[in-house]
Amino acid sequence: MRIEETLLKDCYIIHDTVFEDSRGYFFESFNQQKFTSLTGVDRPFVQDNQSRSSYGVIRGLHFQKPPYAQTKLVRVLSGRILDAVVDLRKNSKTYGKSYSVELSAENKRQFLVPKGFAHGFSVLSECAEVLYKCDEFYHKASESGIIFNDPALNIDWQIPSGKELVSEKDLLLPTFASHKAEFAL
Repeated sequence: MRIEETLLKDCYIIHDTVFEDSRGYFFESFNQQKFTSLTGVDRPFVQDNQSRSSYGVIRGLHFQKPPYAQTKLVRVLSGRILDAVVDLRKNSKTYGKSYSVELSAENKRQFLVPKGFAHGFSVLSECAEVLYKCDEFYHKASESGIIFNDPALNIDWQIPSGKELVSEKDLLLPTFASHKAEFAL
């Protein structure tokens, strides 16, 4: 296992060591001890979430407000997605900046999304199954988000205009400029 730093502090892409032969492949997708050693994140994950979505689906940008904010470790079981985050930590050098990475069943990368980031993804393949670990339980009253197509964030979801499939709930999310900064480093 090795980590790759991104342009956003504390967000990492995780590359696992994959052993392949004529029968298929094997890799250790999570090891708390190695994970903590490499990332410094030492809270245990308490909840796994899994979704299946078709091409063009955009989920996000979601986050939970403090004190229920979540660190997420995202990976793709089948298909491929564009995974995107926005730094919401008001005293961060990258506050308001976004970053995205392609995750797929083929590349087996994982993306660490720390507390203080809005998170979302778009489905680039016919279908995708996404699994992510959370270090805090879901708390409905603290869920929040930012509209996926906020022009100030300028995220290229790699889905042609008119082909996006977005939930009604996500279409009602506020812009980045109108959200209240509740996170600090």
